[in-house]
Amino acid sequence: MRGRRITRPPRPSESLPPARDSLWRDRRFVRFWCGQSVSQFGDRISELALPLMAVGALHASANQVALLTALVWTPNLLGLFLGAWVDHRPAKRRLMVLADLIRAAVLLSLPIAYALGTVTLGQLYVVAALTGTAAVVFNTAYSSFFAHLVPPESYVEANSKLSASRSVSFIAGPAIGGGLVQALTAPVAVVADALSFVASAILVGRTRVEEPVPVPTVSAGPSLLRRAWEGLTFVIHEPVMRAGLLCATTVNFFTFLAGTGLLVLFADRVLQLSPGVIGLAFGVGATGGLLGAVVSPAIARRIGIGRSIVAGAVLFPAPYALAAAATGPTWARLGFLAAAEFLSAFGVMLFDVNLNSLQTSVVPDGLRSRVAGAYSTVNYGVRPLGALIGGELATLAGLRVTLTVVAVGGAMSALWLVASPIPGIRVLKPASDRS
Repeated sequence: MRGRRITRPPRPSESLPPARDSLWRDRRFVRFWCGQSVSQFGDRISELALPLMAVGALHASANQVALLTALVWTPNLLGLFLGAWVDHRPAKRRLMVLADLIRAAVLLSLPIAYALGTVTLGQLYVVAALTGTAAVVFNTAYSSFFAHLVPPESYVEANSKLSASRSVSFIAGPAIGGGLVQALTAPVAVVADALSFVASAILVGRTRVEEPVPVPTVSAGPSLLRRAWEGLTFVIHEPVMRAGLLCATTVNFFTFLAGTGLLVLFADRVLQLSPGVIGLAFGVGATGGLLGAVVSPAIARRIGIGRSIVAGAVLFPAPYALAAAATGPTWARLGFLAAAEFLSAFGVMLFDVNLNSLQTSVVPDGLRSRVAGAYSTVNYGVRPLGALIGGELATLAGLRVTLTVVAVGGAMSALWLVASPIPGIRVLKPASDRS
């Protein structure tokens, strides 16, 4: 990729990679893993606290909660250009640290405003947009950073461990977040997320990797637009990236018809569960994510990485139908919600761990941030659209109908994978065979 034109990367092969020591012996990876684990834990608290703040303290409607969710993801529409900009920055680790610190500062504005009695929905919207923008910068820089943090044959293991800690945060975070919101109010609970970003910034800053020096191609030149176009073109023409993007975009659109905000609203107003019980249901259900993250490498070895991706694409959205069917006494409503969360979380980890590893293996170094930016522009950019349409659908047809649409439409996303090379790919190509 450092020559004069963009070449297609080598395809994943059928040969098995050599055995390696566990990544737990790699101090750099462990340090980075710790930073991301702390940050994910804080995020789970805010994901519950922000919509509960909007619903409880500010009496937000379904459309207003949907708008809050949409604003978190809207900055991804800029990912195509932010990725092109990040690709030519020599110190991506510093960009990740800066993004963490910005998110911490923005989140801390909420408890300050709450203490002064000035917190508003408008401020919540601004916080959502700014933290979303910083997240895009972090994620586009992360794609290149991660590719050099561990060797290619360890991608699945590394993604499994990072996803496992993310799943643990889904188990403990919502339960503790619900308790914090109930005991201390939502704005105060957000402080935990702000502090988690500070911890992440410190640990990421201490995790040094050999980052390749950006070398512009002749076709890219100094033009940001041209560099962005190269990233998008690669995603469109590379079969694995194209099929993965179409599938992920479809499933994200449908799952964001409900999103975390409307799911919290459904649990609060339709199922009539308290914040503590809602957090408990989300936490119990999230054990499915932990299980999915841990067993994803084993499932991939057993049925192939491609078939694992297809299975995850169906299992991720389908359980929303179970949540829509929730009824009966409190314990039954809690059980339905927790079971739906368990199965969905298992599916999304099976999907993410394997698809992320496969896609990392097919993108050349010189295009990583550009490809990540282009990918997120489409994949994440559709989320605010889904959230806004979900708000309208919930208003017109009800929350139960919305969850049913999520389940049916989301499961159909797997059809994009059927005609692609992905189902036939069993393992990743060893590093020794890459050119």
